[in-house]
Amino acid sequence: MLTKTLRIPTPDGVADAFAACPDDDRPHPAVLVYPDAFGLRPVLEEMARELAGHGYYVLVPNVYYRQGPAPLIDLPEHIGEEIRPKVIAQLMPLVDAHTTERVLRDADAYLAFLADRPEVAAGPVAAIGYCMGAVLAMRTATAHPDRVAAVAGFHPGFLVTEDPDSPHLLIPEHLTAEVHLGLAEKDMTPEAIATIDEAFEAAGVGHSTEVYPGAIHGFTMSDTDAFDAAAFQRHWDRLLPLLGRTLTGA
Repeated sequence: MLTKTLRIPTPDGVADAFAACPDDDRPHPAVLVYPDAFGLRPVLEEMARELAGHGYYVLVPNVYYRQGPAPLIDLPEHIGEEIRPKVIAQLMPLVDAHTTERVLRDADAYLAFLADRPEVAAGPVAAIGYCMGAVLAMRTATAHPDRVAAVAGFHPGFLVTEDPDSPHLLIPEHLTAEVHLGLAEKDMTPEAIATIDEAFEAAGVGHSTEVYPGAIHGFTMSDTDAFDAAAFQRHWDRLLPLLGRTLTGA
C-alpha cells in the first residue's frame, strides 16, 4: 500500500490531503472521500487504506484547509460523549464557513487533481462522505454528472433542508450517479427520506436509502462512542459492491 500526504492547489489556496492506493504500478479508479465534521484524522486515513486495498486510489482532503492544515484543533484519540459538545463547539465555525460556493470550488480542484494523477485510471470516479461529508459528495456529483458515477453517504446530515440550495433540489435535473445512503435511525425523518427518494426517482438513477438497525449518528467512526461494528461492516457491504458496479463493472 502506498500512502502520501499531498498538497492540492485550489482557487482559495492549497488543500492538504491524504491519499492511499495499491502499490502495484497500475492506475486505479478514484474515490473521493469527504470526512465528517471532525475532519481528516487517523481514523479516516485507516478507512482510506482499507478502501484502497480493494483496488482504488482514495483521496481524503482536509476540507478546512483555508483555516490551516489538519488537525486544526487538538482532537482526543477517542471522542467520547463527555467531550463531544466542546469539540463540536470548536468545529462549528469551520463548518459554517464551508459554504456551498467553497464546496463547489474545492470539488472542481479535487477532480482536476485526480484527473492528472498517473495512479488514477481514466473513467468515472466515486464521491462518498460521512455526516456533513455526504452533502459535499452529493454536491460534487450534481455539479459533475459527467465525472461522478457513484455517491455514498453514511449517517448523513442536511441533505434535505428548507434552504434554496438544499442538496436534494439539484438531484432531479443534475444527478446521474448511482446512490446509496446508509442512515442511523434518527439521521433523517420519514418525510425527509421520502423527499429525497422522490428526487432520486425523478432523476431516474439507481438508489437505495437504508436505515441501519440500532445504529446512531456517527456509527462508522471508531474513534467515537457512536461506533457500531455491525453497522460499520454493513457500510462496507453496501459500499464495495456499489463501487464495483460503477467504477470497475464488477
